Amino acid sequence: MSVRTTGRVLVFLWTVTVVLGQNGWSVTYSTQSICIFKGSTVDLSCSYSYPSKLTVTSTFWFINNDAEGNPVNLINDPDYRDRVRYNSNNKNEHILTITDLRKSDSAEYMFRFITDQTGGKFIGRPGVILSVPGLQVNVVGENTGNTLTCSTTCPLPGNTTYIWYKNGQHIDESTSAQYKDSVYSNYGDSYSCAVKGHEDLLSPTVCVQGQDCSRVIYTKRRICVLKGSSVDISCTYDGYNDVTSSLWFSPKQSGRWRDKLIPEDLTTDPGYAGRVEYPDQESRRSKGPFTLRITDLREEDSAEYRFTFKTYYNFEWGHSLPGTILTVTGLQVKMTPSTCNEGQNVTLTCSSTCTLTDNPTYTWYKKNVASPKASGQSYSITNIRSEDSGEYYCEAKNEYGRLNSSTLFVDVHYGPKNTSVSVSPSGEIVEGSSVTLTCSSDANPPVYKYTWYKKNETSPKASGQSYSITNIRSQDSGEYYCEAENVISFAKSPALTIIITGKQNSFMNAAVGVTVFVLVIICLSGFMCFRKKAFKSNSSDRRNSRETAESAHPDSNSDMYTALNMKNRSPEYDTLTAVHHDPNSDTYTALNMKNRSPEYDTLDSGRDPIHDTDA
Repeated sequence: MSVRTTGRVLVFLWTVTVVLGQNGWSVTYSTQSICIFKGSTVDLSCSYSYPSKLTVTSTFWFINNDAEGNPVNLINDPDYRDRVRYNSNNKNEHILTITDLRKSDSAEYMFRFITDQTGGKFIGRPGVILSVPGLQVNVVGENTGNTLTCSTTCPLPGNTTYIWYKNGQHIDESTSAQYKDSVYSNYGDSYSCAVKGHEDLLSPTVCVQGQDCSRVIYTKRRICVLKGSSVDISCTYDGYNDVTSSLWFSPKQSGRWRDKLIPEDLTTDPGYAGRVEYPDQESRRSKGPFTLRITDLREEDSAEYRFTFKTYYNFEWGHSLPGTILTVTGLQVKMTPSTCNEGQNVTLTCSSTCTLTDNPTYTWYKKNVASPKASGQSYSITNIRSEDSGEYYCEAKNEYGRLNSSTLFVDVHYGPKNTSVSVSPSGEIVEGSSVTLTCSSDANPPVYKYTWYKKNETSPKASGQSYSITNIRSQDSGEYYCEAENVISFAKSPALTIIITGKQNSFMNAAVGVTVFVLVIICLSGFMCFRKKAFKSNSSDRRNSRETAESAHPDSNSDMYTALNMKNRSPEYDTLTAVHHDPNSDTYTALNMKNRSPEYDTLDSGRDPIHDTDA
């Protein structure tokens, strides 16, 4: 047998290894039985094996079967709520941890695993026997002398140190389970024992004679409450004489003198100012109950609280007997598994540093969503989707108060989806131009790899979120698609068809434009040449020129004259040129005058030919 102590845990192990198995199936327990004190924490461990071609799909511990004879996973057993956790590794080792052990936890614990083979299930039988006995004081003898023994139903190791208390006061320590002195009958005296290092795991107080000795009985030895709430810690006194004075104190807040504890009344402690009261004030001079009420609890209020009193005849209850341990806790949300992918089943658990007293009710909320999501300490989300991502928190409420947990962000991972391809510039794609294809995809975590393909071609065209094609050719026409990939999976986009428009269309348009322009120039040139010849013909015949000038007839509504208005003119020249006298100049608009300015080469201007000095 060996002893293992972890923190406040004291475990006695019988190191008999149990191996159970057949045809490659086995469970090996590290011990056959464990004896451990009430209120402690224990680890039960095993390893298992199975045929190499199979895959284990489920592992768990159990003590009971359901109505159909199927083992009930201990985590789902209400009696173990928030007190059980599993830990396993890739070496097929599995550990069951049970906290805050109770006497009712005494049982046989067995391990089961299930594989992907039909009927591939195995249970390690027999399991591990766990005993949670607690301590007790046995009184043997008569009035002439009684023997006191501190015992358990499990044998304790030989190096265990026992502590003895009389009337609430520490009186002795010894490696012997039997108190060193004989105890004579005294109706007022009471005794209790503990194991050193685990003084809070105290035996019940017993009377040496009868049942009316002086003793304090705490209503609860452990209380776990929510931060910000209130708590009542209470006890009763059993004895012959009424209480004359009493107070509650905490060892960590009290002083010492010559290594002796000096209790300080909590109602006078500045750290508790305005937060401590004794609601049972009228009963303080009787036998109780005696209640300590602390409001607006803070985490630093976590401590041990003890009660002491005095009666008539100068009897005083000792200061060293352990009292009630108060733990003030906050709340946090834990998720199993710690990360999740879309389609998985996820469980959120409202967790505290201790098991909350008096079975609180739990309610689940998602931030920015008004209505509750669920009730119960755990909230299971089956087939979780991306839209389930968000901040979640729980509320716990019991008779002591209510508290909201901190929020936990549930980040649902999923593979690429809504994958698509876009092209820039959009619209008609002309041969010789450049285009850029862009791949878009929704994924968490983000896409880390993009690959481009052209339909009916086996090799990728490019990688990266964008794919640019410069100086595009007709042979680049076709259907293009991308493949987006993240750490979870990959997805292909629908194909995008690229159609290339040839260059000839643009050249034809340009040629048509140039042709029209050239034709216009030719026509204008011919027209001007024709007019110039006509003007020269007029100038050679002065007489005709004068007649022409004389034949110009005035418009009745204007001082304008129509030039080239010859009698034998063609109708198309009726309005070729209009001449009129400029009132600010002696210059008239005319055709082909010798004294013209160069700027009038084509539409010659000069003086009236009748007044021309060269005439």
